[in-house]
Formats: sequence, structure tokens, C-alpha cells
Amino acid sequence: MPRPRTARHESHPRLHLVPVKQKDAKAFVAEWHRHHKPPAGAVFCVGAADDTAMLRAVAMVGRPVARMLDDGQTLEVTRTATDGAFNANSLLYGAAWRAAQALGYTRLITYTQDGESGASLRGAGWRVVAQIPPRRGWDCPSRPRQSHGVDQVGRLRWEAPADRVTKGRPLPSEG
Repeated sequence: MPRPRTARHESHPRLHLVPVKQKDAKAFVAEWHRHHKPPAGAVFCVGAADDTAMLRAVAMVGRPVARMLDDGQTLEVTRTATDGAFNANSLLYGAAWRAAQALGYTRLITYTQDGESGASLRGAGWRVVAQIPPRRGWDCPSRPRQSHGVDQVGRLRWEAPADRVTKGRPLPSEG
């Protein structure tokens, strides 16, 4: 029996998936995300709204930031943001994976910073596939860059559950 596409827990409001325009998702991320600005673009965006149609969370999905992962079959959840609505991120991670598969993609990834629990990702069935060490930043003498404040933080790469890949296509190897 398929799971309903809502998140609910006793006194927590029921959430429903809603389409979100990229400009609205960017505005939501700008207001609610803890440590990043909105990404430059997205392949698609999805939101979670309550029964009053108030937008409570968004996910922005785009091409992978890392060039080596941009193989034409992989997308990346580049941002999620929520106002604190219960289970909103788990709902969005699951929806993002289903939407990516419906568009023909075979892999969906995202990252968390060291110190973030990853509870929403685990709740959506995702798994850690790589530990990324902190980077020194992008600044160099030939091309000065300003720090974004998160350069020297380790990260974990997560991947959506491979057992849910549709159309019988295997996942591409990590190489």
C-alpha cells in the first residue's frame, strides 16, 4: 500500500506537497536557511504547505555542484529550508527523489555539514556515501575570492536509496 504524501504527528499540522516557482523557493531559502544563500538556479523546486496553504518548507534540486558528479544522470538537492514544520524536510527529500526519477534521473545526492544530524535524510531512507574533508576555501593569489563562512567545515555526501530506482536502470558507478 503506498504511503500518503503527507507528514503528520498528533498536534503537528498535516503537510502537502505543492509546486513552487524558483523565485519563491529562493525567497524562502533566503529567509529560513541557516547558513547558505539560495543557489543560482534549479532544475525543479518542490514545497510543503499546511492545510491553510501556507508554505512551510522548500527543496531546490539542481545539477550537482561538483563537476565530477555531473554525469547527466545525477541531480543534487542544493537547498532545503523549513520554518520548523515537523517532518517537512523528510517529506521533501522523498518527493525530490520521486520527481527526479520521474524525470529520468537515476541518482540524487545532497550534503550535510559536520554537526548536522541528518535525521531528515535518514527518515527519507537516504544513506551516507562519502565523508568530505573541510576545504581551505576557494581564494588563491591569481583569483581572490571572499569566504562564505562555511569553507572550513567537513561534510557528508548522502544519496537517495538506490533500491527505489525506477525503470530498471542501474545507478552509475562512483568511478
